[in-house]
This record gives sequence, structure tokens and C-alpha cells, in this order.
Amino acid sequence: MTVLHLDQNHPLMIEQLDDLGFTNVEDYTSSKAEIEEKIHQYDGLIIRSRFPIDRSFLSKAKNLKFIGRVGAGLENIDTDLAQQQGIKLFNAPEGNRDAVAEHALGMLLALTNRFFIADNEVRHGIWKREENRGEEVMGKTVGILGYGYMGKAFAKRLQGFGCKVICYDIKPNLGDQFAQQVDLDTFLEQTQILSLHVPLTQQTDQMVNAKFISSFRNKILLINTSRGKVVNTSDLVEAIKNKKIKGAGLDVLEYEKTSFENLFGESNAMPKAFKTLINLENIILSPHIAGWTLESKVKLAQTIVDKVKCNFKPS
Repeated sequence: MTVLHLDQNHPLMIEQLDDLGFTNVEDYTSSKAEIEEKIHQYDGLIIRSRFPIDRSFLSKAKNLKFIGRVGAGLENIDTDLAQQQGIKLFNAPEGNRDAVAEHALGMLLALTNRFFIADNEVRHGIWKREENRGEEVMGKTVGILGYGYMGKAFAKRLQGFGCKVICYDIKPNLGDQFAQQVDLDTFLEQTQILSLHVPLTQQTDQMVNAKFISSFRNKILLINTSRGKVVNTSDLVEAIKNKKIKGAGLDVLEYEKTSFENLFGESNAMPKAFKTLINLENIILSPHIAGWTLESKVKLAQTIVDKVKCNFKPS
């Protein structure tokens, strides 16, 4: 079986697939159109997020048996069509859940303790103590929206902080010793710190909008390490201005390209809402790196190799 690699990953992936008897071909520079011309030659495909694997691409992948996505989500793949064609899909949320959980926790502590604001002030010779008085996580209710691999890892990290942890998910019976699963009304009633850990689907696209935000009884802190399009940026800005949201930590942004490699889609024009967002002091941003650690690079690659190994043996 011949496997085409479209993105560079940890070397262990190719090394181990070689040892298993797979033939590996690396192409990190050809355009999508160029790849489409030769994809019929391959049995397997390993991607991260260089370009979408859409209908046009899959229609030419006549012999493809599996796609390994070295990451958590599959939204850059036309999953329905791939499954219709009998292509197995492997992703690796197990590989970067710890990295995402730690990043979310770091953002939370940075917000509640005003680390980034105080740091910037001290660097400019400004010494404000009372104005930078923080809030403790202890005694707060943290609501985790989406209780899969990432949500569970984040809940685990919150143990020892003395906070109450609840979760809401469309799937039943996911609660565990780290978070109590509740209905949506209870979630909206109790949550004070909201952390998003949902995939991007038709149901979650623009889910965190003005109506949703206004449904929370408390003023909330928002952490988003899931997908940018889950949050409507214009509505977020308005909620921060009217103090319904006290602050936000955003690792992902609505304006990212579908490849997640660049900002602002196909255009470099900065949206008005983003111009406002970056000038708000109670916002902390990072460039979609919550799942990117030295350790997760190894674990992501190993997870995909293990799943391929369990399902396919080269002839």
C-alpha cells in the first residue's frame, strides 16, 4: 500500500509506516490541483490541514482506502462522501487533548489574574496594584460545552482548584468524576466560566451568538480552544462592551482560513469586529496553537500510525 503525505509531521510516522511495509511518498509543495491529478495512485493519505479534501478531490481518489488527519477535527474533509466511497477516516484527538487542556487552563489563569495586562504595564513603567486585583477560580462554576476528549482533559486539569465543574453535551451519559453532566437550562443558569470544546458542525457554527450569550444568568469568562467559527465575533465584541462577557481567551478565530494555517480567509482585509477585538484589554489571543506542543507532535503522529496499523496491513 502506498501512502501520500501532504503535511510534514513527526518523523516517527514515516519511519514506523516504513517498518510496517507501507510505501511512503512525501509531497509538501504541490497544489491541490496537482495532487488531484495523481491521487488515484495512492491507497492512503496523511494530512493535517493544508487544503480541504472536498468532493472535487475525493472524486479523483479512486483507490483511496484511508485518510489520516493529524489533528482532532475532520471538518476539512467531506466525511459523508468519503464514507460513501468506503474510505476510512482516522483523526487523533487523543494526541493533543493534554496540550489543549493545559492551554485552556493557562488562558483561564491569565484572564482571572490579569497576567498579560499587568505584564505589559510593568514593562512600560506602570505600577498598578489595585487595578490589577484578580479573581480566584475557587468557588466558581466552570461550564464545559462539549465533553469529549478535550473537554474531559480540561475538567481533569481543574481538579484541585476548588471549583464546581459541569458539562453539557448533546450525547448523554458522558459525565464522570471530573464533571457533572447537566441539562442546558442548568448549564446556562450556573456557568460562570465557559470553555468551548465542540467540533465545528452545522449545529455549532456561530452557536455562541448574541442570543446564546444573553441566555447565561451570570456574567461569564469565555475560553475557546475549539473552532473559531463557533463564536460570532461581532456578537462577542458587543457582549464584552456591555460586560455580559468579562473577558475571553481565544486560541481560534472566526476568520481563519479553512486550512487553519492563516488568518482572514482568502483576503487579507481585517474585519471590523476583529479590529475592535484586538484593542480590548480583557482579551487574550493565540494563533490556533492550543494543541501544538513538542509532546503533542509525537502523540498525534503515533495515534495515527496506531490506527492505521490496527486497520490495514500492506499487501
